[in-house]
Amino acid sequence: MSELAELKNQYDYDLVIFDDELSPTQQKNIENALQVKVIDRTALILDIFAKRARTHEGRLQVELAQNEYLLPRLAGRWKHLERLGGGIGTRGPGETQLETDRRIIRQRIHRLKKEIEGVRKHRALYRQNRIAKGIPVVALIGYTNSGKSTLLNALSKSDVFVEDKLFATLDPTTRHLILPGGNKILLTDTVGFIQKLPPTIVAAFRATLEELNEADLLLHVIDITHQNAAEQSQTVNNILKDLGLSDKPTVQVLNKIDLLIHDLKKQNEIDLHDELDKYINSSLYETVLISASTGFGLNKLLDIISEKLYIKINS
Repeated sequence: MSELAELKNQYDYDLVIFDDELSPTQQKNIENALQVKVIDRTALILDIFAKRARTHEGRLQVELAQNEYLLPRLAGRWKHLERLGGGIGTRGPGETQLETDRRIIRQRIHRLKKEIEGVRKHRALYRQNRIAKGIPVVALIGYTNSGKSTLLNALSKSDVFVEDKLFATLDPTTRHLILPGGNKILLTDTVGFIQKLPPTIVAAFRATLEELNEADLLLHVIDITHQNAAEQSQTVNNILKDLGLSDKPTVQVLNKIDLLIHDLKKQNEIDLHDELDKYINSSLYETVLISASTGFGLNKLLDIISEKLYIKINS
């Protein structure tokens, strides 16, 4: 704490961001000690999510997570009013305002949960109709900014929003796709995962994550050019395990192979096969190399999808 105080004197900063989730007490104590605004990893992610949400469902989910995050942290926000106090046997205006705000937020959380439950029921009916029609579902998963939306566009010839930013895709997007053999499937893009995914966010996006549970096949997209690609891949696998989806049929898709080859040509001491072996040989899943932006490997990926779905449907 003293080191942060010294840095404040040196750089005159007015915001501190912690890369871990802080308890309300920790956050309040640190703010009191530093006399600056303090936010943690969860608050930062929620702020980004709020800017990225485009659909009604996405905004509902983000607002629920924000309110559940804010509720236990309200007390510190009304400290200046609590000091006003009140007469003997009366309640101070700060306490009254605090209790009022807590009641409003609890009511808001209750309403949001009801609305999201309605979304879940609607999705359940949609999934039942989908199952009745026998249309298989393939879900794109991966670390945020791994190229899932670019792959969705490349395979389905659509124009889903793509941007080189974290969580550019927050709301699930589904497109129809005809496989080489003529069979029709649904391809769904989902929100990207991150390390230390806060439980509040996982809970709020349960309705969206249920789409993964209903999928017949998962495509785990990995940005092979990222310096932490192996760690990001393991993060996604860990989250799938936490969600009870680790046994779901999965294909590992190593994306941006064109950029990797280009980079490695500049580093003659690194062998492409050695670089890829750590993903291919150590993976429990079938692996395919692609470039979603150039189209390299997409025909092979479609053949693998057809094979996996054919085996599942006819088993």
